Amino acid sequence: MTGWASLRAVLRLFRQDRRLLLGGGAALSAATVLAGVALLGLSGWFITATAIAGLSSAAALGFDVFQPSAGIRFLAILRTAARYGERLVTHDAALAVLAALRERLFRAYAAPNAARALLARPARLLFRLTADVDALDTLYLRLLVPAAAALATAAAVGIGLGLLDWQLGAALAAAVLVPGLGIPLWLARAAVRPARLRTAAAEALRARMVDLVAGQTDLALAGRLGAQRARIAGAEARLAEAEDALNRLEVRAGLLFGVVAALILSGALLAAAALAGSGAGLGAISAPQAALVVLVALAALEPFAALRRGALELGRTLIAARRLAPRLAAPPLPQARPAPPAGFALAIEGVTFRYDGAAAPLFRDLSLHLASGGRAALIGPSAAGKSTVLALLAGEAEPEAGRIRVARCGVLTQRTELFRDSLRGNLQLADPAADDTALWRALDRAGLGADVRALPAGLDAMLGEGGTGLSGGQARRLALARLLLRDAPLWLLDEPTEGLDRATAAALLTYINGQEPSVTILLATHLRREAALADRLFHLVDGRIVAEWRRGEAGYQAALDSLRPD
Repeated sequence: MTGWASLRAVLRLFRQDRRLLLGGGAALSAATVLAGVALLGLSGWFITATAIAGLSSAAALGFDVFQPSAGIRFLAILRTAARYGERLVTHDAALAVLAALRERLFRAYAAPNAARALLARPARLLFRLTADVDALDTLYLRLLVPAAAALATAAAVGIGLGLLDWQLGAALAAAVLVPGLGIPLWLARAAVRPARLRTAAAEALRARMVDLVAGQTDLALAGRLGAQRARIAGAEARLAEAEDALNRLEVRAGLLFGVVAALILSGALLAAAALAGSGAGLGAISAPQAALVVLVALAALEPFAALRRGALELGRTLIAARRLAPRLAAPPLPQARPAPPAGFALAIEGVTFRYDGAAAPLFRDLSLHLASGGRAALIGPSAAGKSTVLALLAGEAEPEAGRIRVARCGVLTQRTELFRDSLRGNLQLADPAADDTALWRALDRAGLGADVRALPAGLDAMLGEGGTGLSGGQARRLALARLLLRDAPLWLLDEPTEGLDRATAAALLTYINGQEPSVTILLATHLRREAALADRLFHLVDGRIVAEWRRGEAGYQAALDSLRPD
């Protein structure tokens, strides 16, 4: 998808979310600018007319100062109120649209296969949800809103001055529109390349800083801290170079606007002088009207100059739109998996699955059935597809072909996902409505109740990022308590004791093995201690089940003995 096509997709999202609010913000911005231009022009007319009226007592007595004064006060109040309303409405609208955009992105990245692909590049996901989304506020606040105000100003100036002299109105409108739009268009085109370089450098700088902070121990042990700092310095130098190029372009655009404004003002002065001195003809204007023309011409280009920053950021906005647009389409609602046949907890039938970008499928015509209450383990070498089978059952991946029927399941993986929250908050992810009684029951069943009761804050004890504050075994038992709280009839366990010491692992496996007979358990493992829980072993090699053994059958014990010992 090209940048402009992606931009149209983003604009469609803008139209769908808070359309009236977005339009109201643009209208208030136009009202603010128009009130400012009118205020400047009317003030110039009033000052000039007052000065002329003061030349004679008769003219002074007959001059009406009240109506122009009232008009000036009205325009000043209107400009202030419109400016306040514009800031309030435009920022509220922009933040609302960006919030809706982030929600769509979260949903899209949580879709099957998407989150798994992003695990390899977490910095990229962080950049998409922060810098790329923030870049899109430029589209509305610095491009669409100023453009609406600028075009409204050009039209109003052309029509208003056209009432004095149509040639003057048309000429001034053209003198404002052509350079007023031409300079931002030139700036946007010239800024595309440095904007791309700046975006790439900023993303590289952030990713390398994250790598340095998160992996400083490994980098130090490998003697690569200096090299990583050099890479960060290189990214920072490229970022500074791109920023310098963009600043130079902005200065040139400001200079061009200054030159054009001076030319327009000079032309307005000459035109006003010519019309004011042309006598009492049809095209003649008075001296106060000439002052109005000059001051309106002085202010007419200002709204177009406000497009500079948006034009400068357009390259970054296009890059962000191209990255995000493919994910902005509302993701389909997840379809509930059909229930398995009676007496079974899961049924995988003729499934074909391929990783994104893979030349060949991992699974082709894979089938597996497990009766309710059964205990089974998937064993085999690394990359055989054990974890992928669990991902397919859990709905984290979608097959190309075949059918999966599965009971409601809970998942416990070797990587315990805990959050910076209280113990209660981490547990209630499984059941937000669970009360303290249910939480304590789950903790006791997982063997963690005594540890939590010993904490001063109990269930309100706060955990750090990633569950900091708990030992590895406590974190795994907390995840098990969360699984128990879900009360699922099928448990999918992916190497649940990997990385735990022997005593902690044995305790955790005892808790798992002591569950109700109605709970069905399917493990993916290469550890003997975990596979020993299973009554059936499925040997998975290169995406195919090549053998199956039941407890007590010939080959079962040999299969266990082939696994990695405790």
